Amino acid sequence: MRRTICCCSIAIVLVACVASPAAAFTAPHTTTTTMYTSISISQRIRAQHTQLQLNPTSISQRIRTQHTQLQLNPASFISTDIGSYFGLLQNYNVPFVSSLLLNTILFFSLKPKLMTMLTAEGFAHSLALGTMLWTALGWKGWTVCVMYLFLGQFVTKFGFDKKEALGIAEGRGGRRGPENVWGSALTGTICASAAAQALKVGGPFLGLSSNVWILGYVASLSTKIADTFASEIGKAYGKTTVLITNPLKKVLPGTEGAISLEGTLASVVGGLLLSSYAYLVVGLIPSIEALGISTFAAFFATMMESLIGATLQEREGFKWMTNEVVNFFNTLIGASVAMSLGVLVLGM
Repeated sequence: MRRTICCCSIAIVLVACVASPAAAFTAPHTTTTTMYTSISISQRIRAQHTQLQLNPTSISQRIRTQHTQLQLNPASFISTDIGSYFGLLQNYNVPFVSSLLLNTILFFSLKPKLMTMLTAEGFAHSLALGTMLWTALGWKGWTVCVMYLFLGQFVTKFGFDKKEALGIAEGRGGRRGPENVWGSALTGTICASAAAQALKVGGPFLGLSSNVWILGYVASLSTKIADTFASEIGKAYGKTTVLITNPLKKVLPGTEGAISLEGTLASVVGGLLLSSYAYLVVGLIPSIEALGISTFAAFFATMMESLIGATLQEREGFKWMTNEVVNFFNTLIGASVAMSLGVLVLGM
């Protein structure tokens, strides 16, 4: 009954307000109620606006979030850093396909120049070697081998006419074939691959750290360039040439096992040049002490190569001991000495 009376009272009041608009507007409390009602409606609209997420800022944020979640960011597809995009600037374990593609482009772009250094077969094998080295040790390791190639070619041309007249010049005009490529770089390729494996697992590989394997890689190529400097400079400019096994016995330049003062000094320069490049230019070896070890190992191995040449090469029963086989043992000795000293002296 009370509810009925209240409802009727409210109805009467509303009718009175409609019937008497002037009275409604002249009542102060009615004006206040109307203002509060207006504010309340405005607040409700804003609340609904927020609930419906019609705020342009929030919509923009949602679009950006979804854009990221769907990986539609153009930067992830189109990169101006091509080397980084293809993994070419990694220091090790570069994707094989990227390495092969880049080496193919570089080798064929430089083919006219490279064909003055390499035979056709040597060109193909050098391409394979370059791909392996870039895959294993990235551009830094690759450029060390390229530096070896250019230094070797450079020193081979020293006094070439004189050496050719004496019949002791490198065959094919100094161009390298597959046997020269692998005789010089097989040891280095093994060391580079082992270093990449150690870096990949983040620890020693076959009990040796990546720094030790990399030192072996640098020392192997430094050994070969030291041997090349000794041989080419010694044959062209050596004044007194003697057997390493008998320093009192003079022999003709180019004799297996022959050494000269000029050639010996040149071997130190050659090993130092390549080791310095690896340390100072690309930072492939970690310290100046490692540079010294690499240079010493290159010199020591070059002397051992002369000893092998004097005692075994061209002897009965050792026909298999060709120049390329001797080169392999030469680089193997250089790498082994450097790696041993790196562990024992530097604690690598």
